[in-house]
Amino acid sequence: MFKGEVPYVLYVVITIIMLIIGLILGWIFQGYIYRSKIGSIDEYQKKRREELEKESEAEKREMRLQLKEEYEHKVQELELKYKERQRELLEIENRLIKKEEFVDRRSLNIEKKERDFAKKEEDLLLLQRDVEDKKSRIETELLRVANLSVEDARNIVIKRVEDELQKEFAKKLGQMEEELKERVADKARVLLSQAMESCAIEYVSENTVSVVPLPSDELKGRIIGREGRNIRTFETLTGVDLLIDDTPEAVTLSCFDPVRREIARRALERLIIDGRIHPARIEEFVNEAEGEFEQVLLKEADDALVMLSLYGFPHELKRLIGEMRFRTSYGQNLLQHSIEVANIAGVLASELGENVILAKRAGLLHDIGKVLSSDLEGPHAIVGGDILRRHGENDEVVHSVQAHHSDIKQETVLDVIIQVADTLSATRPGARRENLETYIKRMEDLERIATSVQGVKKAFVVQAGREIRIMVNPEEINEDIALKISHDVAKKIEEEVIYPGIIKVTVVRETRYIDYAK
Repeated sequence: MFKGEVPYVLYVVITIIMLIIGLILGWIFQGYIYRSKIGSIDEYQKKRREELEKESEAEKREMRLQLKEEYEHKVQELELKYKERQRELLEIENRLIKKEEFVDRRSLNIEKKERDFAKKEEDLLLLQRDVEDKKSRIETELLRVANLSVEDARNIVIKRVEDELQKEFAKKLGQMEEELKERVADKARVLLSQAMESCAIEYVSENTVSVVPLPSDELKGRIIGREGRNIRTFETLTGVDLLIDDTPEAVTLSCFDPVRREIARRALERLIIDGRIHPARIEEFVNEAEGEFEQVLLKEADDALVMLSLYGFPHELKRLIGEMRFRTSYGQNLLQHSIEVANIAGVLASELGENVILAKRAGLLHDIGKVLSSDLEGPHAIVGGDILRRHGENDEVVHSVQAHHSDIKQETVLDVIIQVADTLSATRPGARRENLETYIKRMEDLERIATSVQGVKKAFVVQAGREIRIMVNPEEINEDIALKISHDVAKKIEEEVIYPGIIKVTVVRETRYIDYAK
């Protein structure tokens, strides 16, 4: 057993010794490792320091390069500024040199002018002394030659001067007389134009106004109506101005269209007789007057045809002939002018051996186009010929009507007869007044322009052409469109018509509410 225990203890001792040796070796190895690590750290730090030193040197080099570049850039800028400043200074110096040269030149010029002036003064003084010497010598010589005293010589000189002044005065007076004559002529033209204008106004008033007598002045208030509704209705329906002024027992109808004025006159006379004046009654009588006026036109045509012994005219053509009674041509009644032309044409045709009946027909119908010239485009002679052709008139008559103003070429003797007859009737003294015809044409142009705008139902020119009243259909035209229509009509009038003063454009949009009691 003892032998068995010894190895165990030995084993333990060996184990312990091995552990101690292991600890010692481990401590030694650990120290070695520690020293190795310390050495590595030192090397790392050394390397890091070297790297940092290299980086710092690179940064320093880079900064030095950057600073050098900035320095060089600044130096270049300063050099440029310096050069620019030098150029400016050179320019300023050049300008100063030029200014100095200019001042020197001016100084030299001034000095030269002063010397010249001084020399001229000396010359003038010398000349003045010379003149005085010559004057004294001349006076002495005159006195010696003429045995005149100084006073007598002065009187002679004054007399000569007066004679010269009289000549100059006469010449100036003649010039002033010529200027005065021109001014007087201009003033006379102005006065004559004013006089002619006044005459034209009186003539227009006479031929565009109808006076309707009243039984008493009490009817004026009834014609006006409550708040003016009666007179407003009357003017709207007839297109005629109703003027109620201080004229006792009379009212005035004013309109450039004699047809409308005649219809209004007849309607107003019926209203005055009836006595019941209100809008409904006014509308009724206006419609009746329009219907009766048709018969008046036919009667006027029949009277003219009987006077000329002409027959075979259709109803519509007779109506146009009757309407000529209420139209004028340059102040000349159109129907009377046409009858006169027909009679002259008949006499000429009889003397020349032509058809007298055709000549009279052509003479009576030659201005038929003026009745509708405001409704149709083109010269009245061409329009009249087209109207006659539609009513089956003789071709020779149609051609002579269209050729009487040379709108087409004259081809027959009848064409010449009608042109000559028209000229004889129109050019006789006092036959025509062009001012009224121009005025009527302007009124017709105004109505034509107004009715040409889309949406306009009727248009009437009132106030002697100073206002145009336009009626529109309220179902088709609203307030905004009515406003636009007024602007459109005003614009067209400005572009197409030459007129004095201002023309007022009034658009009337009236809505009626009607019901029936059953």
